[in-house]
Amino acid sequence: MTIWRWTSGFETVPGHAQFSLGEGNTPLIRSRRLGPQVGLENLYFKLESCNPSGSYKDRFAAGAVSHMLAAGQERCVATTSGNTGSALAAYCAAAGVECYIAILEKTPIGKVQQMLSYGAKVLRVERFGLDPRVDATVVETLQRLGQRDDTALQISAFIHSPLGMSGVRTISFELAEQCDRSIDHVFTPAGGGGLTLAVAGGFLHLAAEGRIDRSPRVECVQPEGNDTMAGPLRDGEERGRDVVTTSLISGLQVANVLDGHDTISACRETGGTGHVVSDEHIWEVQRRLAREEGIFCEPAGAAATAGVLQAREAGIISDDATVVSLITGTGFKDPAAVERMIADANCDLIGIQELEDRMTSQSKESKR
Repeated sequence: MTIWRWTSGFETVPGHAQFSLGEGNTPLIRSRRLGPQVGLENLYFKLESCNPSGSYKDRFAAGAVSHMLAAGQERCVATTSGNTGSALAAYCAAAGVECYIAILEKTPIGKVQQMLSYGAKVLRVERFGLDPRVDATVVETLQRLGQRDDTALQISAFIHSPLGMSGVRTISFELAEQCDRSIDHVFTPAGGGGLTLAVAGGFLHLAAEGRIDRSPRVECVQPEGNDTMAGPLRDGEERGRDVVTTSLISGLQVANVLDGHDTISACRETGGTGHVVSDEHIWEVQRRLAREEGIFCEPAGAAATAGVLQAREAGIISDDATVVSLITGTGFKDPAAVERMIADANCDLIGIQELEDRMTSQSKESKR
């Protein structure tokens, strides 16, 4: 099953142009340790890291490339902090579409290597993703390039690529089908806000059609160093704000508002609010997800769960609430973050005669 089973719920294309690499239908699993430790027996993780290129952006790429094929467009120009580029590069390669990508200065090497492996033409732009003025100039440049009849500009934000982004709404459609109880909160990480807006829009669509009784509260989580919309949403403001990004969380370094204004409105309509978390908390939760839940994700993929734990500590989430946290990307995306996570671990080369003794001693140490 792919996102195209939900064609009645988003911007679709003719059947012959519906392109897929098997995206969607990702697992929803109950927390075994993190949730119960804080008194949340109904905390679930939606593993978007299981998509073909390793993130939820494959839903966007499937929609975007399909619309390009329907329009006869053979050239994709894009910007990315990493996952959008990896997804577009994969889908363009499979569809025979040329792919040119401008990437953020701080894009992790794992994501760069993935894009290059698919054959995309990749250019790293100085200060892109850190300075809103540079971000705006990059977008203006690509908008000019994207005006050719054979070319499409693809940026994973509704303000730029609404046709592709509509495919991300299928996360909500799947959650409504997968969860055997009404969902009270869905926590989403936000950089430019497109994911959060898509999830809120999907649930509001289902509620309007009477397919669910009510929308869950869609909760927007951002790092402190990229608070373009979560803080304003929490503080009752109607619009987001541009910032100079200081966060080191790859994928959530989006200095411009992009979909932020609409995200604030949509989250508020669902009853959700904003949550601002530190980079250090995100890194801690990334480590805990791996060691306590068996979930290997990149830091941006842990941000939503960091928001859950912080909200629970603040008393925002009730004991009996059903909560879903989106795990948006796999840990292989960001090798430097993995090195940070395992800084206290080692892998020694030993002789065969030491094997039993070392395993026995390490087992005793782990039980202390």
